[in-house]
Amino acid sequence: MIRFDYKKPDSLDDCLELLDLYQEKARLFAGGTDLLVEFRADDKKLSNVELVIDISKLPELSFIESDEDSISIGAGTTFSEILNNPVLLKFAPFFTEACRTVGSPQIRNTGTIGGSIGTASPASDPGPPLVAMDSLLTLASPNGKRDVLLCDFMEGAYRTIIKPDELIVSVKFRKLNPDAGFSFVKLGRRKALAIARMNVAAYVETAVDGTVKDVRIVPGSCMPITMRIEEAEKMLLGEKPNYELHAAIGKKVSEKMVEASGRRWSTPYKEPVIATLVKRALNQAAGVE
Repeated sequence: MIRFDYKKPDSLDDCLELLDLYQEKARLFAGGTDLLVEFRADDKKLSNVELVIDISKLPELSFIESDEDSISIGAGTTFSEILNNPVLLKFAPFFTEACRTVGSPQIRNTGTIGGSIGTASPASDPGPPLVAMDSLLTLASPNGKRDVLLCDFMEGAYRTIIKPDELIVSVKFRKLNPDAGFSFVKLGRRKALAIARMNVAAYVETAVDGTVKDVRIVPGSCMPITMRIEEAEKMLLGEKPNYELHAAIGKKVSEKMVEASGRRWSTPYKEPVIATLVKRALNQAAGVE
């Protein structure tokens, strides 16, 4: 059994002092939905842990704020708080829908958006819509704060650029057009409590003439890093959404998946399925029957 000390700092500054002192020997605890599982597994990755820092009640990390152009969410904000927020429901409904599919009500009540981002799981549900919105993270350390794009934060599956003395403070993104089309689709082994086998976030905004002027397509759980597929997005820009075009775009995404991940034992299954999910997400976002 892994033995460790436990501290619950009263402020963000106190937390950063502890991180500075313990560095790699400290782990942050917010909702604990990933960390506790690792501890129960007696994970060798945690064998050097000497301190668990409980940040679950830090007020500096729990908020949802908006201005005219953007929305900021504190890293300690829970999924339940996100999925019921009226501003997010209006300006980022595919993000709230993704958060609604995370785990069970108990998990959503305790799990936090910062923990989900920091874990960097390729199977993250909030990941694709956050990447689709070109989200910006704010990281804090004893030396100050820095901003980094979410797409640059992830180095690979379960790997990020965060330093041992840093923590995620917030995630920020610009408000999207509430009159545009949003979609989040997910494939799991069951209807609830399912880790995504694959998922897709899509955003489609059309001009007065019906042609697409902005589109975001982000597949998840099929590549080491969650990213926008710009080659697929360009296929829809300036065009009118239609079933055949969406099918071709889905095929393009499947090709990019194989480029990024290579051919594996699961590729014959994943290749047509991700193409179908992309087509379905675009049909929903663009209102194509």
